[in-house]
Amino acid sequence: MKEPSAFFESNSRRAFLQKSGLGLLALTMPFTSLPKPLRGVGMGVVVHSYWSRWGANKGSDQYPGIANAIELMQHCHSIGAGGVQVGVKGWANDFAKQVRDEREKLGLYLEGSIGLPKNDEQVAVFEKDVAAAKEAGASVLRTACLSGRRYETFDSAESYQSFKQESIQAIQRAEPIVRKHKMKLAVENHKDWFSLELVEIIENTGSEWVGATLDFGNNVSLLEHPMEVIRNLAPVSFSTHVKDMAVREYEGGFLLSEVPLGEGIVDLEEAVKLCQKANSTIRFSLEMITRDPLKVPCKTDQYWQTFEEKSETTLQSAMDLVSENRFAGDLPKLEGLSTEEKFANEENNIIACLDYSKSELGLT
Repeated sequence: MKEPSAFFESNSRRAFLQKSGLGLLALTMPFTSLPKPLRGVGMGVVVHSYWSRWGANKGSDQYPGIANAIELMQHCHSIGAGGVQVGVKGWANDFAKQVRDEREKLGLYLEGSIGLPKNDEQVAVFEKDVAAAKEAGASVLRTACLSGRRYETFDSAESYQSFKQESIQAIQRAEPIVRKHKMKLAVENHKDWFSLELVEIIENTGSEWVGATLDFGNNVSLLEHPMEVIRNLAPVSFSTHVKDMAVREYEGGFLLSEVPLGEGIVDLEEAVKLCQKANSTIRFSLEMITRDPLKVPCKTDQYWQTFEEKSETTLQSAMDLVSENRFAGDLPKLEGLSTEEKFANEENNIIACLDYSKSELGLT
């Protein structure tokens, strides 16, 4: 792809789907290996929502640190969540069994988060983590190819293409393992791939065990409209990161923040319907990260270095959407807050989102 997809660029999407055969994939990709649809499963919580409290030594008396998956499940159950998505790296077999026992006692769903094997030497460790996650009761493993942001990590189109090829190879190393263990591997759109780019990567694996973790808001940073991203990725998604996004202009482009559900630009009701229509077993996991706004410097030359050319049309469409949906008031900020205030804001935002999911989205 030469450039970011413009906001509301539906015609180019249809042309891409027709050309690549992805429309057929969306209709035929099997979900037969997933569990039967769950009834009455509420929204879960992604571990990254506890950005401030994750870690045994990061809490306080009122907001204790959350040290591991068991403590995360216990806390999320106490605030009415339906499940968790959490990292599974290095789980010993006895700990996986403890997670399974606690999960079954609490009646929660579990999704794992896992790193891809970047070379052949890492495949054996990857398989141990997959097996531990399965023992604990997970059926989906979310993964991401890039830990940072495309426009901050790479300084040229060539460096980005090298990353892309290495990522595809890592997914190809992982596929035989997840197929062997009958586990779904879900690749997130993590401020690295355009939505159709990720669909193409998934389609090219030719595997029913490789799909997407659909993040509702990440691709705003790549100048894609969130609803276009959701329409593109829902047919191949195994899991979700539910979030709402707020935007405001700044001199270099725009600021982007997660905000409590219902306060931002994502049509959450439509997003949930699209995901459920495509995959009746999909779970909705909240990723409400309480942090300072992210700068998306799309007006700078540096931002466009990983693209073959700069698109003024795409840039203008993005800035128009930002202007038309300018967040009322200040975007959330951690600067100036005490540690206790940060913990309180984080917890209050998560609870507000869970309440919204029940009252407005019917996820109970």
